[in-house]
Amino acid sequence: IQRFNQNVRTEWLQLPAFNPAPMIDIRSAMWYNPHIDYVDFMAPGILGILVTMVGALLTALNIVAEKEMGTIEQLNVTPIKKWQFILGKLIPFWVLGLVSITVGMIVAWVIFGLWPEGSLLAIYLLAMIYLLAVLGIGLLISTFADNQQQATLYAFFLIMCFILLSGLFTPVDSMPDWAQVVARLNPPTYFIQDVRAIYLKGSTLADLWQSLVIILGFAAFFNGLAIWNYRKRVA
Repeated sequence: IQRFNQNVRTEWLQLPAFNPAPMIDIRSAMWYNPHIDYVDFMAPGILGILVTMVGALLTALNIVAEKEMGTIEQLNVTPIKKWQFILGKLIPFWVLGLVSITVGMIVAWVIFGLWPEGSLLAIYLLAMIYLLAVLGIGLLISTFADNQQQATLYAFFLIMCFILLSGLFTPVDSMPDWAQVVARLNPPTYFIQDVRAIYLKGSTLADLWQSLVIILGFAAFFNGLAIWNYRKRVA
């Protein structure tokens, strides 16, 4: 009887209904960065920091240098209006910021083979708007600094805070609650996430309109505060 039962079991196991189910192969993949390449994540963020450093630091140093030489005091007694002088100082660094992001994109392409999935025009329009905010930060720093050493110290302190709380190294959603609040008040946070979206996802300006509005708000705030503080100190 035992041998008979073994034969019956053997016949049953040979039937399709009793065959073991095939193994399920589960493979996870990251959207827009399937190979989880750290360079693809970091390079667009570095572009944001590069533009921030060029716009904020150089603007502050240039205007403070004019203050040290006494040029600004001389201009106060000339027919040139203050906004004309400030605009004349900001435009070259606005152009220089666009040049710096161009150089950064070329380096990322030549060395790492990284090229935007989206439009170059979207990146440049985004950079143009973001530079307005960054130049305003540099202008604001120049109203508080009396010499270039102070301007350098203030600028590097702010830039370090920008870098650490911008989502460059750590996603904003993974930060502590207090750090997420600070990151949302950090202009580079929006520029870096938008550049990454254009580079990796191929996003358009229509997809990023909320960030653009926020960056424009930063630009109006920092430039307005800088002009107000400048007038207050001159008076």
